[in-house]
Amino acid sequence: MKTIPLLVPHMPQADSLLPYLRQIDGNRHYTNFGPLSMEFERRIAADIGPHWTASEVTTVSNCTVGLELTLQALQLRPGARVLIPAITFAATVTAVIRVGLQPVIADIEQDNWLLTPTIARRALALTQIDAVMPVSTFGCPHDPAEWDAFSAETSIPVVIDAAGAYGNQMPGETTDVVYSFHATKSFGAAEGGAVLSRSTDRIKQIRKLSNFGIDTSIAMLDSIGTNGKMSEYHCAIGLASFDTWSQTKQARRELTHRYLGVLRELCPFVVHQRKPEDGIYPLMPVLLPKGAPATDWAAHLNDKGIQTRRWYSPSLHTHPALREVPIAGSLDNALDIGDRILGIPFYIDMSDANVRFVCEALADAHKQLGGTSS
Repeated sequence: MKTIPLLVPHMPQADSLLPYLRQIDGNRHYTNFGPLSMEFERRIAADIGPHWTASEVTTVSNCTVGLELTLQALQLRPGARVLIPAITFAATVTAVIRVGLQPVIADIEQDNWLLTPTIARRALALTQIDAVMPVSTFGCPHDPAEWDAFSAETSIPVVIDAAGAYGNQMPGETTDVVYSFHATKSFGAAEGGAVLSRSTDRIKQIRKLSNFGIDTSIAMLDSIGTNGKMSEYHCAIGLASFDTWSQTKQARRELTHRYLGVLRELCPFVVHQRKPEDGIYPLMPVLLPKGAPATDWAAHLNDKGIQTRRWYSPSLHTHPALREVPIAGSLDNALDIGDRILGIPFYIDMSDANVRFVCEALADAHKQLGGTSS
C-alpha cells in the first residue's frame, strides 16, 4: 500500500546554497546579525513592498521567539491581558504566557476561522483587554487596515501571528506582524522568522532583546531578553529560498487550484475556509460535515495510507495546561469547527493522481461514516 505523506518540505537544494555558504566562509561571521542576515532583511523588506525598508525588519531564531519579543517590546504591565483565538497553534498561547502576560481566549468567525476586530470589540465590552494577537490561521490573511483602525479607536496594540502566512499577510501602519520560516511553511529557511513593524524603535528593541537585552553601545545589559538571533546559515537558506520564490509561489497556487477543483467535484460535502484562492498556502485544511468527528475520518484515511492531522484543534481552552485561562464570551464557532477540521496531504510536486486518491478517500469516508451538511 502506498503512503501519501501529509507534508513534504520544499527547501533549497545543496547546490543553490553553496554561493551563500562560501560567503559565510569568506566573512567568517556565523551569527549576531552578520552580512547574510542584513541582506536577508533587505530582501524581506523588498518582497513586502517598495515602501518598506530593512530598518523595519528584524530576523529572529523562530516565530515563537519573535512573538515573545514583540509582546515584550510593547512594554505592557506584568499580567496584561492578551486576546488570542481559540483555534490556533500552541505557540500563540505559550508566547503570551512565557513573557508574563495573561492570555484571554476568544471565538473565531464561522467562515474565515479568524479572530476579527468585530470579535475583539465584543470581547472588550466584556472584559479588560490590553493587546490583541490575532492569527493568520492556515495562511488566511487579515486586513491590516481593519486592525489599524481598531488600534486607533481603542489604543490597544495588535500583533498578528502570521507564522504560516508569509506571502499573504501584510503588516499594517500600526499593526506588527511576525512570520515563521520553518521548513514546513510556504517560504522556508529550515528555522527562523522575522518581525515587521513601522516602528523602527520597536524593531531596534526586539533586535536588542534577541541579543539577551544587551545595549551594545555600552556593552551592558539594560533589559532582560534571550538568545533569539537567526544564524547566518539559516539566513543562507532563506536567501536561496528567495532565489526561487517566484516559482514556489506559482507552484503552491497551482496546487491549491488543482486541489480545490477535485474537492468540489468529488467532495461537495466539505467546507473550505473563506480566503483568497490565489494565496500562497502551506496546508490544506477542510471542514468535515457536522456529526463527522475528524478522528474517525483520519483513521479511515490512514487505513488507505493517507496521512492527516487535526490542525489546531480542539479549542485551546480544552487543553490540560490551559483550563484556567479566561475566556471572553462564547466559543460556539471554535467548538463547532475545532472538532471537524482535518488537514489533508498538501505539498509541492503532489501528483494529480494522489490529489484525486485523497479526495476519493474523503468521499468514501463520507459514504461509510456519514455526517450531515455543514
